[in-house]
Amino acid sequence: MTSLTISAFAAFWIGILTSISPCPLATNIAAVSYISRRTDSAGYVLRSGLLYVLGRMFVYVVIGFLLIKGLLSTTAVSFFLQKYANQLLGPLLIIVGMFLLNLLDLKFLSFSPNWGMKDSSGKTGALSAFFMGSTFALSFCPVSAALYFGSLVPLAAKHGSAVLLPSLFGLGSGLPVVIFAFLLAAGLQSAGKFFDAASRLERWSRRVTGWVFILTGVFLSLKYIFGLL
Repeated sequence: MTSLTISAFAAFWIGILTSISPCPLATNIAAVSYISRRTDSAGYVLRSGLLYVLGRMFVYVVIGFLLIKGLLSTTAVSFFLQKYANQLLGPLLIIVGMFLLNLLDLKFLSFSPNWGMKDSSGKTGALSAFFMGSTFALSFCPVSAALYFGSLVPLAAKHGSAVLLPSLFGLGSGLPVVIFAFLLAAGLQSAGKFFDAASRLERWSRRVTGWVFILTGVFLSLKYIFGLL
């Protein structure tokens, strides 16, 4: 597989890991409750879920596009990134990996806008799910901020991918909401079992991903900074 293909899978996986982490999961649970409120219409749940995912993708793509294109459009910065991207990526991956393993506390990365999504009794229809997804995507907490700005953005900047990788991150961050919503519409018991499984998966996958990040960061640092490999 090419480097871009591997990065695409990584972006999607980081998005999924973000969605089932404790802090973002709280907003996703609210989104699930909102999207699945019309249990009598599977089509409505599907449309709402897809629009919620599109809302998250839209925000992540806009932020990524502005950051990456802004950086790459500056000749000096573009040259610097092309020359030192691998050297920078190694330490960044180590830091993010340490954060995922709870070895670092990055509360200062939290950001949550004071915007609330109000249920207008169905007047806005499924389209309101798009705005909910956009709003929740802007509610950066330490986990989502570290994974997006510390992993996704450097990875996208390295490949000059201002749309594809942020889109896959957004898709991964919203996909579990669609799954939860369908399970909730189908039956609370199934949704509860899936939620418990996701919680266990999050603890396991976060640790595995953290160590993968650290080992990859060490490898890149040894190779591109110290020239030992």
